[in-house]
Amino acid sequence: MFSALLEVFGRTLQLTPLYRRGLRNALDLRLTEFEVALARLPAAFDGYRILHVSDTHLDSLPALAGVAKRMLDGVEVDLLVLTGDVHGLARHPAALSVELLAHALSGMVVRDRRLATLGNHDAVDMPAALQSLGFETLVNRSVVLTRNGHSIRVTGLDDVHAFYTPQARAALEAEAEGFRIALVHSPEMADHAAAAGYGFYLCGHTHGGQICLPGGKIVFSQLVRCRHAASGLWREGNMVGYTSTGLGVASPPVRFNTRGEAAFITLRCSRS
Repeated sequence: MFSALLEVFGRTLQLTPLYRRGLRNALDLRLTEFEVALARLPAAFDGYRILHVSDTHLDSLPALAGVAKRMLDGVEVDLLVLTGDVHGLARHPAALSVELLAHALSGMVVRDRRLATLGNHDAVDMPAALQSLGFETLVNRSVVLTRNGHSIRVTGLDDVHAFYTPQARAALEAEAEGFRIALVHSPEMADHAAAAGYGFYLCGHTHGGQICLPGGKIVFSQLVRCRHAASGLWREGNMVGYTSTGLGVASPPVRFNTRGEAAFITLRCSRS
């Protein structure tokens, strides 16, 4: 029902001058840069740089790939993370989305690893397609990052908004020592991650509302739970989280009162 309403809205919008403005807004990307202080972060990871990209949907608006490339050319990070929804429209081949993503990221320098999780628009062949770009897709499993003899664990879940299975919860709650980061397409596992002792949580899915009221007030987040984590920085217990507004857009390919982004995040050890 919601998808049908969106389609009607999109077709109607195309008949008005607002559509062209919304399209320009969607192409107005920003690189959001900030530092985040994290308790129990190993000292060796103080200053560790992450580029967080989510909801690229580049097949829905291919012109975004060129805009993103110009924004990201020359950017150097330690870790590149992609939190799902590389693909957009089911009628398009996944190869189109991956090819456009490769172009968007081609000018970056990634010194450590490239990690990805899947979103509700990503098919089962997406991990193999992303591997060609150097991404390791985490489907309900963890990897360990090491730096100067210290380590942190990164756990990535399969999409839990549309494809939830008990394996996701089990992977999130598996016992492990040390600092942990969760990569999940949706914020909807934030409370479980915080209870399991994670220190940082990166996600997307909401597009920051995509079409918001003035002041950025979100009308539809598509979240069933953890709605306080719909956009930007937030806290859940002792855990810090960040929900990206997304690089791309869903149909209709417009934005109002919110901007698409990639987030350049520098980790810092909390002094408190």
